[in-house]
Amino acid sequence: MEKEIHVHPGAEKITAGSHNTFWINSTEPLAYRKLEENVETDVVIVGGGIAGVSIAYCLAKSGKKIILVEDGFIGSGETGRTSAHLVSALDDRYYELERMYGEEKTKLIAESHKGAIDFIERTVRTEHIDCDFERVDGYLFLHQSDDIESLPREYEAAVKAGLEVEQLERVPGLKDHYGPCLRFSNQAQFHPLKYMKALCESIQKMGGTIYTNSHVNKIDHTGVVTDAGFKVSAKHVVVATNTPINNMVVMHLKQYAYRSYVIGAKIKKGSLPACLWWDTGDFSANKDIPPYHFVRTQKLDAQHDLLIIGGEDHPTGLADIEGRPEEERYALLENWAKKYFDVDDVIYKWSGQILETMDSLAFIGRNPMDKNNVFICTGDSGNGLTHATIAGNLITDLINDKENRFEDLYSPSRFKLFTTGNIFFRELIGGFTNYFKTKKKDKNDNDLDTIKTNEGKTIEVEGKKYGVFCDEQQQLHFVGADCTHLKCTVRWNNDEKSWDCPCHGSRFTYEGKVLNGPAVTDLPYHKEMRSDTEDKILANKTDKK
Repeated sequence: MEKEIHVHPGAEKITAGSHNTFWINSTEPLAYRKLEENVETDVVIVGGGIAGVSIAYCLAKSGKKIILVEDGFIGSGETGRTSAHLVSALDDRYYELERMYGEEKTKLIAESHKGAIDFIERTVRTEHIDCDFERVDGYLFLHQSDDIESLPREYEAAVKAGLEVEQLERVPGLKDHYGPCLRFSNQAQFHPLKYMKALCESIQKMGGTIYTNSHVNKIDHTGVVTDAGFKVSAKHVVVATNTPINNMVVMHLKQYAYRSYVIGAKIKKGSLPACLWWDTGDFSANKDIPPYHFVRTQKLDAQHDLLIIGGEDHPTGLADIEGRPEEERYALLENWAKKYFDVDDVIYKWSGQILETMDSLAFIGRNPMDKNNVFICTGDSGNGLTHATIAGNLITDLINDKENRFEDLYSPSRFKLFTTGNIFFRELIGGFTNYFKTKKKDKNDNDLDTIKTNEGKTIEVEGKKYGVFCDEQQQLHFVGADCTHLKCTVRWNNDEKSWDCPCHGSRFTYEGKVLNGPAVTDLPYHKEMRSDTEDKILANKTDKK
């Protein structure tokens, strides 16, 4: 069973999801004091995920005075919801990267991710961090819906990119020695929150300051302001909030939000080697961006290891379009896993959000159409841990006016829509098409009486849209259904009990509190008993007669 977490006094948000993860349950919450004064610094970093912490650590090591501000706990956003693979074998195939970037830039891509893993390993060693870091092999095998030629194509492209890869006839660790596959050597895994805790301790020793439970809602080139009205004035501003909250439109046209699901199942200790597995993706679900499955092992207790299995991705807020609601995705993962592994009890389940960019790489550098001292890190593309580590070194070099060979590669100002071809365009337009389908469905399904206990629904009353959730005490929780980012209609996520925006990935609690940006403002909120609401509706109908 998932163990209970005791929240530190004064702390409000331990995680951005309704399910605790293994990483959260196996560490103490990383909470620091709240920002309650105006302060000045060289660099202010907004966001306490692995990107923000890595950037803060590298800047502090370079001699900069830094302040990091996080609205929850350290790692309480998407970092605490990862499966914690550290890979240079990226989510997107190297033959696709070569098509988009050419051979030389694809070598740079591979080099940057290999370098990120090396950096983490060196940091673990020099800082003496106990975070279960381990070099492992990774195995890429064919999904039954994929073309058998995709593995040889990937092998050829990966070799040209400089990766250590070989072709095998069978996949080690899988039932019936399933094969063929590619083995990628020198991949890695670790415990991300233990790693970040050690980085935070080092940041403080170097004179840096960390504030948690401090929500930033205003950002410009002079610094940031919290919703309590306190300002951090800074010479440089870095926004590392998964999706940028200081860029209302431009960056959100270059990336698209997806939800990804994870289960943790007990397996007999030592029954599987410490390694990573991925399939090539389900082309029957989405032939343009096929959702794939990813697996790793993790030490659990004296008798068991934990098999961590992820996948079943879908565009945020649009799970129903595929006919598979969010809460059913865990069972799909378990069924898939049982085909390949001997799993016992599933003791963890959680979901997280990833941002797929138009060309498969993160956006790291100066914020487009802004002052030169404002930087962003976004667009994890499913490889957020290595992209975040790349950002730590790249943004530090930019702030210190040092040349970095990856600057142009990851520039947020790049625009490669025509190079990427039709895939991103079809995905973006397809997402909006499905969004309007759900709006039509909402309009035709507009009765409060059909809202079940512990479920939510979008309704329309006198031309205005509301999200309504009914709790176990029959309280109806009303929110304004227009996302406070760019006014798309939010959708109910019955697994996370949240309102999710299908346009740009903002998420809100059933009480309208912001969970994920780019929105920074809560939804309007009201609650009352179901019986009171029904009485008002009846009275309104009587008055109209």
